[in-house]
Amino acid sequence: MSQLEEMQCFVRVVEAGSITKAAEQMNTVKSAISKRLTDLERRLGISLLKRTTRKQTLTDAGRSYYQHCVRILDDIYEVEHALGNEQTSLSGRIRLSAPISFGLMHLSPALREFNLIHPEIIFDIDFSDRHQDLVAEGLDLAIRISNLTDSSLIARKLASTRLQICGSPDYFARNGLPEKTEDLLYGHVKLHYSHVSSSWSLLDYQGQAISVNLPTVLSSNNGEYLRDVCITGKGLILTPDFISYPAIKSGKLITILDDALVQKEVGIYAIYSQTRFLSHRVRILIDFLRDYFAKLKNWECPAR
Repeated sequence: MSQLEEMQCFVRVVEAGSITKAAEQMNTVKSAISKRLTDLERRLGISLLKRTTRKQTLTDAGRSYYQHCVRILDDIYEVEHALGNEQTSLSGRIRLSAPISFGLMHLSPALREFNLIHPEIIFDIDFSDRHQDLVAEGLDLAIRISNLTDSSLIARKLASTRLQICGSPDYFARNGLPEKTEDLLYGHVKLHYSHVSSSWSLLDYQGQAISVNLPTVLSSNNGEYLRDVCITGKGLILTPDFISYPAIKSGKLITILDDALVQKEVGIYAIYSQTRFLSHRVRILIDFLRDYFAKLKNWECPAR
């Protein structure tokens, strides 16, 4: 049996839920499927499935192998199908990751709109603020909001987000409204996003960059939560406008010192590995996202 046939057999077993059901779907006997799996595990030198009389579960290695198999089989299907005819509809699976807040607030509605155009695309999405290894985790694509430094990745810019220092009207009524950077040093506190530096890089009254590290009264790994706490008046936040925009528009938050920020904007990128074949469906998705976000005004969320 070829490696491709082994992959197809393994994927069928995983998705069918049992060797018995997979054998029925493939119109063969259970013993033949069981032997193929045993031969595959022997060739790879790893255990892919934990099998008991009642159920089967993937091992960690099996889960990783399954994800890679699905991606490879989808890519082969797409290449062969595209050679066979000039189809305009897309199909197959796209595995991607995205930051939690941006993913839920803005990427999610974009993907729903994409699925209206291409309903046969299946998305497998990991919402996470950690930077993942795209190759190791079998991801086709990741959305990152940062200054990119990894030269092993290819990046396509989708949009930009503006950084803002925000506080609530109640907070400023109690602590005063800072008019220059130095004012932050007297009685002000911050809510800290735990994935970034605790210091803010700002320009002082002479236009020199200084590092400001306000006392932290609360830390969190989620920007939406920090925004909501900020609205209650507990402290200041440094946040991207795609999170703060609705609260600023409604008057629940006020921005300060906009011209004092050393870094005012951060790029939002679609990234993928340069060692990985980029399927046609992923290319079309990247183009769609670039055009979709270009139409948004001030990150105003579309109707849900």
